[in-house]
Amino acid sequence: MNDTLRHKGLRKRLVDGLKIKGIKDQGVLEAINNIPRHLFMESSFVHFAYKDQAFPIGAGQTISQPYTVAFQTQLLEIQKFDKVLEIGTGSGYQASVLLEMGAIVYTIERQKELYLKVREFLPQIGYNPKFFFGDGYKGLPTYGPFDKILITAGATSVPEDLKSQLKIGGRMVIPVGKHDRQSMCLIKRLGENEFVMGKHGSFVFVPLLKGTANS
Repeated sequence: MNDTLRHKGLRKRLVDGLKIKGIKDQGVLEAINNIPRHLFMESSFVHFAYKDQAFPIGAGQTISQPYTVAFQTQLLEIQKFDKVLEIGTGSGYQASVLLEMGAIVYTIERQKELYLKVREFLPQIGYNPKFFFGDGYKGLPTYGPFDKILITAGATSVPEDLKSQLKIGGRMVIPVGKHDRQSMCLIKRLGENEFVMGKHGSFVFVPLLKGTANS
């Protein structure tokens, strides 16, 4: 669990690169500068931890590239004590960014292997979201509504269950499109039945799947 001066230097270089690519939210940049991303990687990839690239984490999933994490988080406009629902815990890196920014994070993972791994790992490095094993399509209606909702996998459409769990005045960020490419969509809830959606560039995510996987 070492976080050396070299790691910190590589993180600073990564943050400088994110600024050049257009990330302006100081809270996002500080969170990425503070989080030891190399601890989230499989050992064979640890030397690539501070490159702006996605890498495999097991169970057919990836840890998103830092720019994608930063871009999605910036769109959410996170405020301290925001109640945030994250769909797709994955490695736990995105949840850690949200926690660093002072959010209260509820995170769902459908892959049992990843859920068990990250539930044990994150508290060891000081991050304690509320973990759930379940179907991200359904969200967490018992715990809603949420100030912000973040989906970290590509959906073919926006799940109605998730829209209903967004507070009026809240923001949802979700990649929507076909499996080979999605548009990053920002959805704002203006009223009980009033939503507006804007698109913010193209990205590629693993697909958002229904149900759970126990293997």
